[in-house]
Amino acid sequence: MSTTKSESCCSKPEVSQYRIESLVSIDDRGQMVLPKEIREKLGVRPGDKLAVALSYKGNKVCCAHIFKAIELAGKVKEVVEPEE
Repeated sequence: MSTTKSESCCSKPEVSQYRIESLVSIDDRGQMVLPKEIREKLGVRPGDKLAVALSYKGNKVCCAHIFKAIELAGKVKEVVEPEE
């Protein structure tokens, strides 16, 4: 399968798994605000840490994924310290 310039390097999710919920803007200081509805859906509270993972195609960033850092840490622990 060939990839055109307009296609993302991220795998195409099923329609039921992927939905644009909101658009956010970046201010002059480079900050963005997650809308209240999105914070509630994610269970994000003041003081929570978020991890940003980037997907690359060559040397160009094509996708960004945001995870709650505490959940990402749990996944790393599963890999580093697997249960026997």
